[in-house]
Amino acid sequence: MKQKIYIVDDERKILRFIAANLKSVHYEVITADSGDALLENFDLVSPDLVLLDIMMPGHDGFYVLEELRKFSNVPVIMLTARSNPKDKVQGLNLGADDYLTKPFSLDELFARVNAVLRRSQPEHANQQSDCSQVIHTGEFAIDIGSKRCWINHHELKLTHTEFSLMEMLALHLDKVVQHETLLAEVWGPQYRDDVEYLRVAIARIRRKIKSQVNEDKEYIVTYPGLGYMLQSVSL
Repeated sequence: MKQKIYIVDDERKILRFIAANLKSVHYEVITADSGDALLENFDLVSPDLVLLDIMMPGHDGFYVLEELRKFSNVPVIMLTARSNPKDKVQGLNLGADDYLTKPFSLDELFARVNAVLRRSQPEHANQQSDCSQVIHTGEFAIDIGSKRCWINHHELKLTHTEFSLMEMLALHLDKVVQHETLLAEVWGPQYRDDVEYLRVAIARIRRKIKSQVNEDKEYIVTYPGLGYMLQSVSL
């Protein structure tokens, strides 16, 4: 079955260009020229990936992403002509999986689409891991097979990218994993130097953990300039 990609962009020329090229490599493509259309039709379409423009009439892409994250962890790549780093951080903070600045090459588009879709697939897992493995630390449980996390018996709603990151840390419990390794394994080799992606994702995960944990326990430890470690925490 073809994977479905929902493209949202109010610039018709760009919309047609992206759609035609994704169809040429055998994706099923749905298009819309507004974020409201995406939100209204999302359940009917059930896409595997959303390409979401930021600057649109009416509700912008940031608003649409924030609303989307209230009910779905579908992978999202933000598209924008704005290269301001603050915009990139805002998108990542709201739960975007990647951020692509216009103009972009087809090779870059395909690479990022493939990387994000790869992370969202059930078969994407560390080849050395036992897919039935459940890793525990304190009130935290990470199920490698089902790609789900629980804390204090409540499921922690993580995006596919966030889970992939936690999976890498859990599989190296009590060991520091370097920035470059996490970026290459979770986002892809071309992201090895994009530490901002990692910092924002870790901050989002920490906020989600703290929303479920009353005690002041530090599960993810930062090693400045080096990496991160998921540490064993006693009950």
